[in-house]
Amino acid sequence: MAQLDIRGLVARYNNTTVLDGIDLSVERGEIVSLIGPSGSGKSTLLRVITGLLRPDRGSVSVAGEAIDYADRRSLRRAREKLAIVFQQYNLFGNMSVLRNVMVAPVTIKKRDRREVEREARALLEKVGLGHKLDAYPDELSGGQQQRVAIARALCLRPEVLLLDEITSALDPERVSEVLDTIKLLAAEHMTLLIVSHEMRFVREVSHRVAFMADGRIQEIAPPRQIFDAPRQSRTQAFVGSIMRS
Repeated sequence: MAQLDIRGLVARYNNTTVLDGIDLSVERGEIVSLIGPSGSGKSTLLRVITGLLRPDRGSVSVAGEAIDYADRRSLRRAREKLAIVFQQYNLFGNMSVLRNVMVAPVTIKKRDRREVEREARALLEKVGLGHKLDAYPDELSGGQQQRVAIARALCLRPEVLLLDEITSALDPERVSEVLDTIKLLAAEHMTLLIVSHEMRFVREVSHRVAFMADGRIQEIAPPRQIFDAPRQSRTQAFVGSIMRS
C-alpha cells in the first residue's frame, strides 16, 4: 500500500486548469522529487494534497485513507499525517526557537508539554540548532530559520513530509546546510515529496523524479533515466536547458 496515493487529480484556479489528471504514488520511506518549469503545477500539487487548494476531481489517500476535502474531520485526520515546509519560514517572531517547534503539538494536538519539549530539543539538536533554543527568528540566518521550520514540521510526527522549494529563498552559502538536513531525513527513511530546483541534490537523494509541465506529470523514473536518458521530448528539452545553464 502506498503511503501517499493520488489518482486523476484535477484542480482549477480562476477558471484555469492547474493540475490536469495527476497520478502519483509514494511508497513508505520513498523520496520522490518534482521538477519542471515555473508554473508547471509542482507547488500547487502540494497545496492540493494538504487541502490549501481544493481539488475539482480525483482522489488523494494517505496511509490507505481517502481524504474528503469537503469534510473537516477527514481533512483534519489527513493533516495529522502530513506536514509541509514552505520556501518562506513562517516562524513566529515573538517566540523562541524552542517555542516555535513546540507550539503546534501542544496547542493543536494537545500533547503533553514535557514530552513535546523533550522531542523538540532532540529535533533541534538533530538539525544542528541545539545551541539556539532560546534565540528568536530575527537572530538567525535564513538557513537556520528553515531548519527550525523543518524541526517544527517533524515535531508534528508526520507520515509524509512535503517540501516546497525550501532553499529558493536562501543565499547560496546557506543552501547546503538545509540540504544536508534533508539528506539526514532521507537516511532515516522518511517519506518525502520534494519540489526543488536544486538538480544535483534531486539526483543524489531521490528514488524517483517526476518531471511536470502544463499541470501534468510528463515522465517519472529513477534519477539516472530522467537526467541521463529522458524518454519524453518535454523532459529532454528541460534537462537539456539545465545542462546548458
